Amino acid sequence: MKPFVKKNLKKTIALLLLLFVGLFVFRLLFGYQTIPEGTISGMQNHIDAFQSEEPPFSIRKNYASKKYQQVQGMTSVNVDQKYEKIADIKSFTTEFERVEKSIRSQVKDFKGLIQFENKSGNEGYRKLNLTIGIPPENFDSIYASLIKVGKIQSKQITKTDKTNEYKELNAKKASLEKIRASLIDLKSKGGRIDEYMQLENRILEIEQQLQELGVSLGNFDDENEFCTVKVLLTEGKVTEISLMQRIKVALEWTIKTYLMLMAALTFMSLFGYLLLLSIEKIRTRI
Repeated sequence: MKPFVKKNLKKTIALLLLLFVGLFVFRLLFGYQTIPEGTISGMQNHIDAFQSEEPPFSIRKNYASKKYQQVQGMTSVNVDQKYEKIADIKSFTTEFERVEKSIRSQVKDFKGLIQFENKSGNEGYRKLNLTIGIPPENFDSIYASLIKVGKIQSKQITKTDKTNEYKELNAKKASLEKIRASLIDLKSKGGRIDEYMQLENRILEIEQQLQELGVSLGNFDDENEFCTVKVLLTEGKVTEISLMQRIKVALEWTIKTYLMLMAALTFMSLFGYLLLLSIEKIRTRI
C-alpha cells in the first residue's frame, strides 16, 4: 500500500469513527434533555383518558356581586352586578397524599367550602375531583396558591355576568306574587265548587313556582356569596430509566443514522464521479 493512501486511509477511518462517536454522544445527551431520569409513566395518556365527574344538579350555584357607580350622562347610577366566576385547575402529581392534604389545608385557610368531592382509583392512579366555594375576596389568592401545587396541566378562569338573569328572576317573582294575590282575592268572592277547586290548584302551582324561584334567588343572596374553584388532581408513578437502556437506545439510533448517512454520502460520491466522467468524455470529443 502506497504511503499516501495509507496515511489518508488512517485519517478517513479516524474521521468516520469520530463522526460515529459524535452522533452517539449527541443522541445520549438529547435523551437526557427530553426524558429525565425520573419520568412519570403514561402521564399524558392518563390525563387525556380521564373524564372528570360532574357535580350533581342539586349542588347550589355560586354567585357573587360587585357594587359600583356608573356614569350615565350627567348623573351617576349605582350598579349591583351579579356574576359567576369559575376557576378550573387540572394538576398531576406523584405525591398524591401530600398534595391532597395541601389542597384541603388551603381550602380551610381561605375559608372555602367543599361542595362536591369525588375520589377514586387505586394507589398510583388515584383521582380527586373537588368543587370548592370560595368567598370572592379570597378567590385570586387561593387560585394563585393552587396553581403552584403539583404539575399543572391546564388552568383557566371564566367570569360570566348574571345581572340580567337576577333581574329577570326578581321580575318573574313579582309577577307571580301579583297573580297569587289576585287569585286569593277571587277566592274570597265565592262561586261554584269546581271554580273554587280550580282557583285553589292554580294558587298551589304558583306557590310551587315561587318556591323554586326562591331557591334560585337564594343563590344570589349577599350573605351566601361564593366563587367556584374546580380542582382535578390525578396521580402517576415515576419510572426510572437505567443508563444501559439509554445507551442501548442511543446506540441503535446512532447505527441506523450513521448507515443512512454513509449510504447518502456514497450515492452522492458515485453520482459526482459519474458526472465528472461524463463531462470529461464530452470535453474529449469536443
